[in-house]
Amino acid sequence: MAEVFIGSEAVTAGMVSKYDLRARYRRVLPDVYIAKGAPLSLRDRTVATWLWSRRQGVISGVAASALHGAKWVDGDAVIELNWPGRKSPPGVKVRNETLLDGEIMSRKGIAVTSIARTAFDLTRRGSTGRAVERLDALACATTFAVHDVLDVAANHPHVKGLSRVEGLLQHVDAGAQSPRETWLRLLLIEAGFPRPETQIPVPRPDGYSHYFLDMGWRDVMVAVEYDGEHHRVDRNTYRDDLVRSEYIAHSGWRRIRVVAGHRRTDIVRRVRQAWP
Repeated sequence: MAEVFIGSEAVTAGMVSKYDLRARYRRVLPDVYIAKGAPLSLRDRTVATWLWSRRQGVISGVAASALHGAKWVDGDAVIELNWPGRKSPPGVKVRNETLLDGEIMSRKGIAVTSIARTAFDLTRRGSTGRAVERLDALACATTFAVHDVLDVAANHPHVKGLSRVEGLLQHVDAGAQSPRETWLRLLLIEAGFPRPETQIPVPRPDGYSHYFLDMGWRDVMVAVEYDGEHHRVDRNTYRDDLVRSEYIAHSGWRRIRVVAGHRRTDIVRRVRQAWP
């Protein structure tokens, strides 16, 4: 078996022997196994956690966001599980929180918090920047409605972190294409710039397709973009960037490019210098 499974169930069903379980499989969580040498993905760990609860728990938090399609979730992220009265094994955070009707759904047979409930939980945990990064990723995957998240908040007036919810939701932007773009957008807002628009379309010469700027302000035609490592190491991306950069400049845009290692103060200074 290539996927995670409950050991005792497999033995009872005659799928493996107790000897096979010891010799050919490794334990992921108590009574949950995977084949020795098999890679353990975030999804595998999430399924393993749910199976460990004997299919009674509900996956929540960042693992739930990944099940809903959010990208950029670390493979070693702690798996949050709502399953009252249990201790947390390594790599798992067991929570004891009230989940109301409509706040639980199924993703490929796994019980998971609804999209709105997942967003609500993400707003209440971690640093402000990290929470917005995770919310952006969820919004990009699901385009969740802010009012649905606020409805969830209204039904839980006494939970920890409630005071953060409305304020953090105001910063969510489904246009962020990476956590670093979220970081950059928040940096610009913190520095006093108007909130930038994301994924600004710039018509290509053919008149039908578009280039998209990471973020910027159309009224002053200033754009700011974060270039990840692939822009440098991938030859095709680098080549296309050259053509794209020339065309965007000829279109009248002043573009600030940011890469890893640029200091916050320098980024802000460069944007201010480009401002008309």
